Amino acid sequence: MGGTAIEQFVLQVTNEALVLTLIASAPAVVGSLIVGLAMALFSATTQVQEQTLSFVPKVIAVFIILAVTGPWVGAFLLRFAQLCFTGFVPLLR
Repeated sequence: MGGTAIEQFVLQVTNEALVLTLIASAPAVVGSLIVGLAMALFSATTQVQEQTLSFVPKVIAVFIILAVTGPWVGAFLLRFAQLCFTGFVPLLR
């Protein structure tokens, strides 16, 4: 079940792309989940039923998380781009 070199490379790139998508989105999604849960608990305990009370803190938290984790995610993207560009050249020969 070896497959050709091109098939193996495409599978590797696809696998890396899926993992990279999970890694890149996880901090923002988890942070938004935590802030949303905290805002829901606050809203339930104070009985304030305002929709923007949940939305605005989540947006601010996601922006802060993306600013903090941006260089880390950028390093992963750079490594993935290098994998793609350096991996294609040997397959074309």
